[in-house]
Amino acid sequence: MKKTFLFIATALFSTGVFAQSTWKVDKAHSHLTFTITHLAVSDVDGTFKDFEASINATKPDFSDAKFEFTANTASVNTDNDQRDTHLKSADFFNVAKYPTMTFSSTSIKPGSAAGHYVLNGNLTIAGVTKPVSLDLWYRGTITNPMSKAPDAGFQVTGIVKRSDFNFGSKFGSPMLSDEVSIKAAGEFGKIN
Repeated sequence: MKKTFLFIATALFSTGVFAQSTWKVDKAHSHLTFTITHLAVSDVDGTFKDFEASINATKPDFSDAKFEFTANTASVNTDNDQRDTHLKSADFFNVAKYPTMTFSSTSIKPGSAAGHYVLNGNLTIAGVTKPVSLDLWYRGTITNPMSKAPDAGFQVTGIVKRSDFNFGSKFGSPMLSDEVSIKAAGEFGKIN
């Protein structure tokens, strides 16, 4: 009887200490950018203006975090209207058929330093889903002075290959680099 009580008390205590928390991106203090090389001599940067992201975790260092991300592909912006229109066409994002681009993490592993992780997951672009590995930097958690609630900061970097997603296949590497660098910086507020 004493062992049973001890087991139940331990389980309840553990659940309380490591309760799952959900965090939602603060879009006013977050961004998603990408860089591709044009004609092997010039870099072109772009962003997505409309996106959502969330994190679920039970550990305060986010070492078991699950990341979900969705971007509205029609919100792609490279500060050039003609290029943006082309990116939205069937040659690239095909926004009429594939209005979103998504990432869902499948695992998180310790990286080379404290607060750094390897984030593995499935990235879907223009209807093609492939596994990718990204570098995640957990920058810390603070109490937001405005909301008085916890905010956590993250940076994600990595390289994806257009060819893996059959993305922009009409335009070979002499015109556009196969490798596309991505960088996301996010501030997430705890919602429960």
